Amino acid sequence: MDIDKVFKEGKVFLVLANTALASFQKKMGLQTGSAPGEEILSAARLAQEKEIPFSLCDRDISVTFKRAWRKSSFINKAKLLATLISAAFDKEEFKPEELEELKKSDTLQEMMNSLAKELPSVKEVLIDERDRYLASSILNAPGHNKVAVIGAGHAPGIISTLEKLEKKEVSVDLGTISQVPQASNAGKIASWILPLAILGFIVFQCATYGFEQGLRYFAIWAASNAACTTLFAILSLAHPLNWLVCAVMGPVSVMSPVVGVGLFAGLAESRLRKPKVTDFETISDDIGSFRMWFKNRILHAFLLFFTTSLGSILGTFVLFPIMLRVFG
Repeated sequence: MDIDKVFKEGKVFLVLANTALASFQKKMGLQTGSAPGEEILSAARLAQEKEIPFSLCDRDISVTFKRAWRKSSFINKAKLLATLISAAFDKEEFKPEELEELKKSDTLQEMMNSLAKELPSVKEVLIDERDRYLASSILNAPGHNKVAVIGAGHAPGIISTLEKLEKKEVSVDLGTISQVPQASNAGKIASWILPLAILGFIVFQCATYGFEQGLRYFAIWAASNAACTTLFAILSLAHPLNWLVCAVMGPVSVMSPVVGVGLFAGLAESRLRKPKVTDFETISDDIGSFRMWFKNRILHAFLLFFTTSLGSILGTFVLFPIMLRVFG
């Protein structure tokens, strides 16, 4: 993992979601004695032993994750990440009877309905699209007598899709669901709103009350943002030199529609305290421990990304109005 690349390409959410999911899967494997997907691996091994041709029919996981991410709103991204991380933190163990209950079709359907209600775009990509992808791949796989080993949650959708494919009701072309969609322009437009609003407020103050008063208001805002951002960096146990980075880049990054202070804070932390090999090796275990978010240097850099971003937001929308009443 290239940490710099993760920050610069805006993949912090994606990497955290992936890590949290890996942590949850590992925990499930330890509790049940069988890792998620083990039945598919076992089928592939048996096919190799018996010299039976086999095909891997699922969509590339990176495409699935990126499609789910791109098609989700900011709120749904936050919901997804919060759900995965809370699952990683959850220490509750499944009882054998609870696991058996999860295998029942009505329980699975209830879970699918719940996912569709809470995260419709995620359910569409993770379940519906993959049902279609798997069904088409199975139908197009070489051979006449085929055995498909699939996850139980996909069985109803795959069977239904196979029937539609045979009746020509659904196209076998997977081009539209095999590509990562382009980023929405809405996010780019939204990134300009805050800098333009702050600039407009300062210009209005200059035009109404004079240049000095406008400059004074700008200084109060910059100090509020810098103070709150730096405070959150300190509370997150950032490197002392990173405090200076946050104080300077907090106000500067708000005026930029391209980068946020979290990018600078995360990058600075990862360079001032370079991750070790053990941090990479244990990240899927460490993500489920609050204490390890401060000890694992990768997670700590990610933590700084979020906390300093929150500090910058609070500095602008909470502390700044308070400071205006006091010093305005």
